[in-house]
Amino acid sequence: MSQSSFYDRRRFVLRSMAGSLALPGLPSLMANTVGSNSPVLATSGAGVGARRFVAVGNLLGFQQKHFFPETPGKEFEETTLLKPLAANRDQITVYRGLDHGIRGGHFAVHTFLSGVLHHESKHRQDGNVTIDQYLADEIGKQTRFASLTVGSEGGIHGGCQLSWTKSGIRVPPITGPAELFDRLFKTDSEQRRSQKVRENSLQASILDSITEEAGALSKRVNQEDRAKLDEYFSSIRDVEKRLEVRRRWADQPKPEAPFERPADTNTVDDLPMLYELIALALQTDSTRIATLEIGGSFLPQNLGIDKSYHSLSHHGNDEETVAHLVTLETYQIEQFGKFLTRLSEIEDGEQTLLDSTAVLFGSGMGNGSSHTNTDLPIVLAGGGYGRGEYKKVNGNRHKIPLCNLYVDIAQKMGVQTESFGTSTGSFS
Repeated sequence: MSQSSFYDRRRFVLRSMAGSLALPGLPSLMANTVGSNSPVLATSGAGVGARRFVAVGNLLGFQQKHFFPETPGKEFEETTLLKPLAANRDQITVYRGLDHGIRGGHFAVHTFLSGVLHHESKHRQDGNVTIDQYLADEIGKQTRFASLTVGSEGGIHGGCQLSWTKSGIRVPPITGPAELFDRLFKTDSEQRRSQKVRENSLQASILDSITEEAGALSKRVNQEDRAKLDEYFSSIRDVEKRLEVRRRWADQPKPEAPFERPADTNTVDDLPMLYELIALALQTDSTRIATLEIGGSFLPQNLGIDKSYHSLSHHGNDEETVAHLVTLETYQIEQFGKFLTRLSEIEDGEQTLLDSTAVLFGSGMGNGSSHTNTDLPIVLAGGGYGRGEYKKVNGNRHKIPLCNLYVDIAQKMGVQTESFGTSTGSFS
């Protein structure tokens, strides 16, 4: 194929399970052509003893005065917002002082699990990959779903911003319990499974062709355009990994559904069911990595508060508004506490599922009213982190990045790494 004819195909799009791959425009080439012509088991405890990770993120933060205690260590006070976790006190560690040293207000909350602003990630080896996707790349092949991302496609951010791949692609969320239930338990008909096998084969053939042709093209472009092609190759590799997983699990049966398919109502009322389905996903070893974003579809009206969540977050210390926010945040933390309790009730060999699962809870927003992304509210439970402590981490001179904690989480998951995001080391 000639150089010009290949470039003419630069807008060829591969429709895949994760979206689209479009060959980027390459100015240097255009200038040259202008003048010329482990199967999931149906039983509980399928991945006995396996390390797991769950992250829960809130877009608008929590009321710091009602969240953080004063006394460090095991004798920390039971604040208003930590009260719902009283039954889980010995299974959690509360951190204060960890963040990413980033500014950007609402438009930096996407850094919660990465530490890196999207627009500053272009020349980083791992981009703004989030810790869940970083772990999924390393261990995700062991389960049907490398990871599960649950969230909303509504709100001021234009959809769930919690999970990002190494190639800088936002991971689109599963948007409700009905869809999540189908992913976990709905088995395709034999005809549909055969169709997927054919689709996988076709997509693999297309990927091979694109990779071969783009590889030949990379030898004919300048350095700037080669960098663009490198990003494109990274996207291809992401699709190849997902395709490989689809092939492997195409003929494997899914676990038997423990109850009828739930209906989608609203995020407030659906939150308990989303947590339950994530617990079942871990228990059946359908995945070992999951994220849940409490975002734009979490409406105060469903808790009897007739105001928008975003406008409430700019409370200006108004007592009534803060009280409304505490109501919303208390509900969120109550459901998180129930999730921890649920995991602690599920056997995982000689321990519980909570013992096997590191569960991170917090936000990329420190203070929603002042748009700060510092001093993030962080709770880490289970998975070796349940110490019943409050850790006040950073002083003025010695700043410890939140990403240091992510390095420790990765290491406990069995991933051999000494760095992640903006880390300066490992911290637990």
